[in-house]
Amino acid sequence: MINQSQRNIISIMDEKDSSQWQNWKWHIKHRIRTVKQFEDLTRITLDETHKIQLEQTLSKFPMSITPYYLSLIVTEDYKNDPIFKQSFPSIQELEINCNEMSDPLHEDKDSPVPGITHRYPDRVLFLVSNMCSMYCRHCTRKRKVGDIDFIPDKDTLEKGIEYIRNTPVIRDVLLSGGDPFMLSDDYLDWILSELSKIDHVEVIRIGTRMPVVLPYRITPNLIEILKKYHPIWINTHFNHPRELTKASKKSLRMMADAGIPLGNQSVLLSGVNDCPRIIKSLVHKLVANRVRPYYLYQCDLSEGLQHFRTPVGKGIEILESLIGHTSGFCVPTYVIDAPGGGGKIPVMPNYLISWSTNKVILRNYEGVITSYKEPDSYEQTFCDRKCDKCDLQLHLEEGIEHSIGIEKLLADHDATVSLIPEGNLRMNRRNDED
Repeated sequence: MINQSQRNIISIMDEKDSSQWQNWKWHIKHRIRTVKQFEDLTRITLDETHKIQLEQTLSKFPMSITPYYLSLIVTEDYKNDPIFKQSFPSIQELEINCNEMSDPLHEDKDSPVPGITHRYPDRVLFLVSNMCSMYCRHCTRKRKVGDIDFIPDKDTLEKGIEYIRNTPVIRDVLLSGGDPFMLSDDYLDWILSELSKIDHVEVIRIGTRMPVVLPYRITPNLIEILKKYHPIWINTHFNHPRELTKASKKSLRMMADAGIPLGNQSVLLSGVNDCPRIIKSLVHKLVANRVRPYYLYQCDLSEGLQHFRTPVGKGIEILESLIGHTSGFCVPTYVIDAPGGGGKIPVMPNYLISWSTNKVILRNYEGVITSYKEPDSYEQTFCDRKCDKCDLQLHLEEGIEHSIGIEKLLADHDATVSLIPEGNLRMNRRNDED
């Protein structure tokens, strides 16, 4: 069944067959790309001056909204509507702050071959599509919005697959884009098949917003393809409880029933979900639909997103409203994706108040302060990485990893005592003196 808003959109589009509403390709074909289309379909009339300004925004950051997602807008209060704010352009997007960057996460700089970003030791990001069914106004890859929509050909994708094949440390591949579910079933099947043939690839993940903006894309045929390549993990991107509709819940149920673990990555957005009550409602609805809240992102420093960003303190406040106040698996990890490609940095409220040589002082979510007694005698296991002589049972069938970062300083087998930033003036003086 379709609702009245959806019926109106179909009627205005002169679509005779209402069953087309559940055809995902129909939605792709009829995406809303102009202000006039938006006005005609929603019966919202925008001020002429405002429309002129919006055209300036669209010339830099184009618009694309699926009819399905458009139908979720509450037109009576559209200016405050979270669906409207995530999908419809704003003239504020042209206010480029001096701290904003076209590629704040340096994905392009960490790209050894086209389509691959290799930032973390054991996993890669594989961009398999440059197409999205909808252009989210808060997209971290906003620099790519407005590029010609295209699907990389097999020769291009084969270069990424070959890099993965020749890099044994990679055990986890995340398919992203664009949206991987914009690919045809056969093309996605080919990619998954090629990756599954690589022995050292243990997990394939897919990042998609289709269950949110076009849930009809989750078809029985797509599910049958995904089931062939377990373990497949899927992360989606719900930002507000209103996005969890009957259609989106059905798409989640189909994937969960197929044995696919589901996660969700939300972005903290000013005027959309920067409220403890909204996020708590969102995570409760997610877990009720077998989706694990995975990350809550601080909005990135991409160009034109200043009006979406909140202080980090707002994210901390939201975590304080969740930790201890609801089930632990409802609580996402709040992260800042470090500008410059430093990766995701968890940010948490401080529950460790103080510590001594034999005791730590902690506080809980209620404000209760307590102590935890450390062991009086702890026989530390000295680790020199000579695993064949270790008393621990290490029959893990895994290779030895090289330590980096803080782990390097903590490792007994490594003589490094400090990590020194490049360009440190004091060290430069030492070198000059030498």
